[in-house]
Amino acid sequence: MIHFSAADLGAKQNYKFLTGAVSPRPIAWITTQNKESGIVNLAPFSFFTVVSSDLPYVLIATTRKNGQKKDTANNLSQTKEGVIHVVDENVLHQMNETAANLKPDESELSLSNLTTIKSQSVTPPGLSDPLIRLEVTLQQEISLSDDTGTIVSDLFILKVLDYYFSEKIFDVDKEYILSEKLRPVARLAGNNYALFGELFTLIRPQ
Repeated sequence: MIHFSAADLGAKQNYKFLTGAVSPRPIAWITTQNKESGIVNLAPFSFFTVVSSDLPYVLIATTRKNGQKKDTANNLSQTKEGVIHVVDENVLHQMNETAANLKPDESELSLSNLTTIKSQSVTPPGLSDPLIRLEVTLQQEISLSDDTGTIVSDLFILKVLDYYFSEKIFDVDKEYILSEKLRPVARLAGNNYALFGELFTLIRPQ
């Protein structure tokens, strides 16, 4: 095996190794709203996972750039609300467009023809095109610092208030999401993504 000590690596190398090794990853495509201007921000994050199911919590991690929080992080801190969308293959290219770096007073919605829809429990609107969306509120924010005390990343534990599922991908009788119909997009390393491959079942031992 080829060995590296993480302590000897720079941030870029650690990023390359982690995103290449911890994959595939789901993508949280999240809308938030600026507290002062009301501008809607839309951005994708692949440092995203479920934290708990007994408590419906998910986690999104955002990396700071030059010590500054990203717009999504600022909005979550200030308004404590957002809408997470699961990226499927039908919205992949629109998602990629919204990864562009814009000024805080510009909305990524202007880069695409996406249609918004009013949320039920939070202020930021959702998107009507993705097949799944989750309305969320901020449960806990955690700042991560490096050895010098500089904050480099912000973690947001978010509580799911509302689930929305397209009829195309949901079995109403079994209350089950049909993964083969959802066909979620997974993030890999670099500019690479993956679509759904072979689906198989493996029963867990008792």
